[in-house]
Amino acid sequence: MDERAGPGASAPGDGMVEKAARGDEDALSHLLAHQSGDVRAHIKASIGAVWRSALDEDDVMQVTFVEVFSHIGSLQNRTLAGFQAWMRRIADNNLRDAIRALEADKRPDPRKRATAAKSMSTSAAFIEMLGATNTTPSRVVAMDEAESALARALKDLPPDYATVIRMYDLQGHGVEEVAAELKKSHGAVYMMRARAHDRLRELMGSPSRFFSQG
Repeated sequence: MDERAGPGASAPGDGMVEKAARGDEDALSHLLAHQSGDVRAHIKASIGAVWRSALDEDDVMQVTFVEVFSHIGSLQNRTLAGFQAWMRRIADNNLRDAIRALEADKRPDPRKRATAAKSMSTSAAFIEMLGATNTTPSRVVAMDEAESALARALKDLPPDYATVIRMYDLQGHGVEEVAAELKKSHGAVYMMRARAHDRLRELMGSPSRFFSQG
């Protein structure tokens, strides 16, 4: 998305924020064209030199735009200042998660991947992992239900988010392979994965829907 306003475009006001929050995509696009420049500059200044090879401000803004479009209806402060602050928080969260994942990539933790026990499918193990449980997967698993629920939820994700989950979490590909497939940086892959996990938790609810104590 072009972050610059087109020639002759008028500056938006609070009313346009309200229209965007009510589902007017043209109003939201106009808002982003006018308001994203400051957020982009803030993110550019926040990325340390050590991460420049794996992440840049365009990566952060692309994921931020997806999140803004997906969640604009939840905006509470529907003023221009409120929209700007909200978008900046989203961008900051994306940058934070990307840097955390890049740091963790230097010291891989096997618990960050869905590891299936003999009694579990990979999909079921992934759902267990999303629940942030510290228990071992010694449960009776409703495999068919878990796999069907995950397949439905993946269809509701933005396509790139779903690709990250399928390739990285379910098929075990490395971040290099996922980044090459999507033509994105490593940092962008990790941002999309974090946001995809958030969205899947919202869509699927508690893992207890699919597991019973064995």
